[in-house]
Amino acid sequence: MKLYFSPFACSLASHIVMNELGMTFESVPVNLQTHHYKGGDFYAVNPKGYVPALEMSNGEVLTEGSAILQYLADQKPETHLIPKAGTMERYRCQEWLNFIATEIHKGMGPLWKADLPEESRNMIKTMLGKRFDYLTGALKSHDFLMGKQYTVADAYLFTILNWAPMLKIDLTKWPALMGFMERVKTRPAVAKTLQTEGAMANRH
Repeated sequence: MKLYFSPFACSLASHIVMNELGMTFESVPVNLQTHHYKGGDFYAVNPKGYVPALEMSNGEVLTEGSAILQYLADQKPETHLIPKAGTMERYRCQEWLNFIATEIHKGMGPLWKADLPEESRNMIKTMLGKRFDYLTGALKSHDFLMGKQYTVADAYLFTILNWAPMLKIDLTKWPALMGFMERVKTRPAVAKTLQTEGAMANRH
């Protein structure tokens, strides 16, 4: 398998999960400014032009982070990185994946624009604060989003909240989120992935 990614982009979640699962795979860095990778035009791999994209051994390509995370975790159900298909717990995990994708991930997206007016920036941060309050309610009495069990939803949330310092969002206002970030960061697969992507980011 090949994982097309860009260092510290949302593809970090897929990279973390592949390392959590102990998978053998090729990681292919993509330049999101030029949409090129070492093998050529990234649009030829994913016409949407963004990461992650997962190329399987049969040549099929799967896109969209939430779908990739579920696919990966289903390859090794014994790891319990995602609840069993058809169970209420699975739907709860999908509920979290959708919330992170639409409310946190896409919510933070506009903040990357350097020319975003300050008024708009403040409005977005206020909206995100309400979402962080909701997350705090879920995490203040649990280690992870699904309770005691670490899942792909946690890898995804960690990835997006990892952007906070770069976007000048002060997470110290939400101690439960800070604690969550520290718990996830100490996982060997997470530390390994951060180190790998950090080294690649420094080369470019």
